[in-house]
Amino acid sequence: MKYYSTNGKAPMASLRDAVIKGLAPDGGLYMPERIPLIPKAFFNNLEGMTFQEIAYVVANTLFGEDVESDKLKTLVYDAFNFPIPLKKVEDNIYVLEMFHGPTLAFKDVGARFMARLLGYFNDKDNDGKAVNVLVATSGDTGSAVANGFFDVPGVNVFVLYPKGKVSRLQEMQFATLGANIHPLEIDGTFDDCQAMVKAAFVDEELNSKMKLTSANSINPARFLPQMFYYFWAYAQLIKATQDENVGDKLVFCVPSGNLGNICSALIGNKMGLPVKRFIAANNRNKVFTEYLISGTYSPQSSIPTVANAMDVGAPSNFARIVELYGGKHDVICNKIAGYSYDDEEILDVINKLYKENGYLLDPHGATGYLALKEGLKPGEIGVFLETAHPAKFKETVENSIGKSIDIPETLQKFISRQKQSTKLPATFSALKRHLLSTN
Repeated sequence: MKYYSTNGKAPMASLRDAVIKGLAPDGGLYMPERIPLIPKAFFNNLEGMTFQEIAYVVANTLFGEDVESDKLKTLVYDAFNFPIPLKKVEDNIYVLEMFHGPTLAFKDVGARFMARLLGYFNDKDNDGKAVNVLVATSGDTGSAVANGFFDVPGVNVFVLYPKGKVSRLQEMQFATLGANIHPLEIDGTFDDCQAMVKAAFVDEELNSKMKLTSANSINPARFLPQMFYYFWAYAQLIKATQDENVGDKLVFCVPSGNLGNICSALIGNKMGLPVKRFIAANNRNKVFTEYLISGTYSPQSSIPTVANAMDVGAPSNFARIVELYGGKHDVICNKIAGYSYDDEEILDVINKLYKENGYLLDPHGATGYLALKEGLKPGEIGVFLETAHPAKFKETVENSIGKSIDIPETLQKFISRQKQSTKLPATFSALKRHLLSTN
């Protein structure tokens, strides 16, 4: 399958080129030229399938023209070796727990798939050149990508993150690894980091000297695999409700920052996944919510919040969502609703839900729960995503509930390690000099 640029000024690309380049030469984001439908028979057998089996069918539908079937199956089964349970929180509200992977965040799904797909294409190239992965992170992307690519031969990873704007545990997960992982502490915001990464991909000199790609959700190999767990959630919901028509009532609520997660779900819906509608949950960075209300898209500087992984003022994947629905605001609004919350509301609901039924939310899942509670209509069944383990935001969560929480062993191992990061100003020229010096 070919991939085109949302800016419409770049040549069509193969999956290999779209994955390795990350961003189109015209600065646009790659989109598949068509969205294939999954055969209806697949949905009749979902209840008896594992997550890996479901992910493979969806992956084969998307990528089967470009990756040999046996290679793709091995890739999928190797990447997804952890559980993603669906749990009932209260009547008609379920949570999909995305924090059981290696870095305890939902981004393990996309990052681990992409690492293996990129390795597959790099092996096929066999040109002896290292691939340099650039990733901007506001929190969990950095740790998921760094750990997914750690010690992968022929790959260097540069993680750009805003100084003082990610949690300590998040930072330690990617800034202590060493080897082929290079953390860059940027004196700016996530939007600055993202702008620097985008500028790198359209710089001719840099691209002539280095093989560059991105592991942010701008890369199709990072954002598209995220749809796998929406199919899995639907399968689990059929089991939980014993209702084969549950898709007619199903509402997915997605904590949203750069919009890659919800965009993958929307594409899954167009591939045949039965979903009535979606809710995008924002923190104070509510550019998308305001677009849904007004029809005007007005990117802004990001605002620091307790749900820091969603602190995005200029979400890249907005362009993909607009592309999916032909730029029609009314059509987008028929499919997606948006709600936003401030820090006080987020912290209050963490405390409230914990005290009422013992379920502990992280700040991002709390935003999703709030939006689902507000937006769910009578007769609907909602699923929100708990995108990271609450211990990754230990201080914030403890301040909310008034008691200490345990740190999983998976996170504890990072705390005692030595931080290894390079500090840079928030300018592309500084990034370019640094990258060329490492080449």
